[in-house]
Amino acid sequence: MIKTKIQTIDLRGIQPTRAELLQRIPRPIVNIAVASEAAERLISEVRLEGESALKRHAELFDGVRDASIAVDASEITAAMNGLDPAVRAALDASIERVRAASTAQLPAPTTTSFGPGAQVHQRWQPVERVGLYVPGGKAPLASSVVMNVVPAQVAGVPSIALASPAQKEFGGRVHPTILAAAGLLGIDEVYAMGGASAIGALAYGVPSLGLLPVDVVTGPGNIYVAAAKRLVRGVVGIDSEAGTTEILVIADGAANPRFVAADLISQAEHDEAAASVLVTDSAEFAELVARELDELAAVTANSARVTEALGGQQSAIVLVDDMHAAARFSNAYGPEHLEIQTADNEAVLSLISTAGAIFLGPFSPVSLGDYLAGSNHVLPTGGQARFSSGLGAYTFLRPQQVVEYGEAALGDVAENVVALSGAEELPAHGEAVTVRFS
Repeated sequence: MIKTKIQTIDLRGIQPTRAELLQRIPRPIVNIAVASEAAERLISEVRLEGESALKRHAELFDGVRDASIAVDASEITAAMNGLDPAVRAALDASIERVRAASTAQLPAPTTTSFGPGAQVHQRWQPVERVGLYVPGGKAPLASSVVMNVVPAQVAGVPSIALASPAQKEFGGRVHPTILAAAGLLGIDEVYAMGGASAIGALAYGVPSLGLLPVDVVTGPGNIYVAAAKRLVRGVVGIDSEAGTTEILVIADGAANPRFVAADLISQAEHDEAAASVLVTDSAEFAELVARELDELAAVTANSARVTEALGGQQSAIVLVDDMHAAARFSNAYGPEHLEIQTADNEAVLSLISTAGAIFLGPFSPVSLGDYLAGSNHVLPTGGQARFSSGLGAYTFLRPQQVVEYGEAALGDVAENVVALSGAEELPAHGEAVTVRFS
């Protein structure tokens, strides 16, 4: 029997439908209605009261009185000058790798020709202005500065604003490592504001701060940030409702149980509501991982947070009959991070259709992707990988079709245009063509 507090879900010997799998998937207890109600109130206050609401929210949620919302350029310079050289080197390496991988995402313009003088050009245009959110609560995610800013810069976005919560520990300022990362990337428009309030401020603007509304808001956060992004979608574009982190590991008896346990714990330390899930066809391996979880969780720095996350209803060890069943479960789950550590990783990968990012083999841990893999760590959570993707250069691009027909080319299709416009009882559509040949 598995002795750890992490629950076991036994799916062996049954053939659940997709609907039944969705019912068995471990998820956190999340009251999105309550979060949405709170987020809507905060956004409304920011829209009506602007800077004064942001200062009140900073005191209420961050314990910072009379916060200075707009960050002065001198603070960014000071943070860069005070940055640990080892951290700076790591950030520089991360920036270089994410920039290279993001550049590879840029789609090339194309032209489709239907004959002489009949062409449709496909081009990709960056949005004018973006607002990037960087969490700073339980962990100051300086790496998220890199993951948000670099793809926007690669896409060619001309105007970038960055928001991160005010930190009581640093006198109401944004965490210095976050400021330093922004400085390394040349970002000088930074605001000390967090949560749903920040999302609302970016979406609607704050005139007294000189904060202009943005076109797209991106970045990870807690349930209130996710709820706020849902509320402003339509006013602005968003990447996805990237909420509390999750990891799903598909592993068999060939995997190293200590590696798997360490990876589950690495994501559990983010938040008490973080989800860590192992799917395996080996009960013996499951037992070994459970023992490693007990041992490693007891000695890690964020032990209390990890233990609560592993013991929550969102985390589990799932027993299945084989790797096909493991893949079916994973595809239904739609994990933010999926690790595959099996005897035949490529075979299992071929069965996977849904995941935010996939980490293949024993030496591709999720924490590598969090920092230095070159991939982006802003990914869809809560099953949204079924219909959305991680952050990339494409997030900030809009495809546009440019139609270019000459007189002869239009004449070639004029009869068909008239026929279809008549069938739809929109004769003026056809007349807009025939008038050119009268």
